Amino acid sequence: MSGHPTTDAAGNDFTPSASFAVDGGQRDIVVVFVGDSFVAGIGDPKAQGWVGRVLGRTPLGDASLAFYNLGVRGATSADVAERWKSEGPSRWGDAAERRLVVQVGHADLQAGTSLARHRLNLANILDEASSRGIATFVVGPPPGADPATDEQVRQLSEAQRDVCDRRGVPFIDTCTPLAGHEQWSSDLATSRDGTHPGQAGYGLLAWLVLHHGWSEWMRLG
Repeated sequence: MSGHPTTDAAGNDFTPSASFAVDGGQRDIVVVFVGDSFVAGIGDPKAQGWVGRVLGRTPLGDASLAFYNLGVRGATSADVAERWKSEGPSRWGDAAERRLVVQVGHADLQAGTSLARHRLNLANILDEASSRGIATFVVGPPPGADPATDEQVRQLSEAQRDVCDRRGVPFIDTCTPLAGHEQWSSDLATSRDGTHPGQAGYGLLAWLVLHHGWSEWMRLG
């Protein structure tokens, strides 16, 4: 693993270890997905969500891959900042490659979390994971069916991008390409809550992840 000294959200210096040396032997990869109902795939009748679709299209080659979906409906960034530290280690064990994928946002808006607090929560997740040698990847919150709320989602997404860019962490903007997207909007219009998509919508989320840095981050394919 390699990295360079930097400073975390609390002002502590550490050397991030977000990349792994691939020496030609079989790779032992464990990916933990944390976040809200979109990570959990709420609303998908096929029970795959975007996580299942992404993993189903990830070429493994000779790599050994285990994954754990820890998405929870209503989870805020503060919830995730605590949960990954208690639930992640037992999943990673002594795996050579420990990876963490994060998606949060909508529950923060419902809880009234300030933009500054949201940024700090995400920064803390990424900084502490990096200091523990865990590679991170962030998927931004998708738009909903309410234009007023979508403006708040867009602001959250931009804040997340900035936090990630400052740390060299891959970030996928799902709000911009899906806002006003015909298929996404149609899926939300027929959903039960107007927030979570069905098969088509989760397929679009998976496509965005797969085509914007996933394989490069996983170093597969």
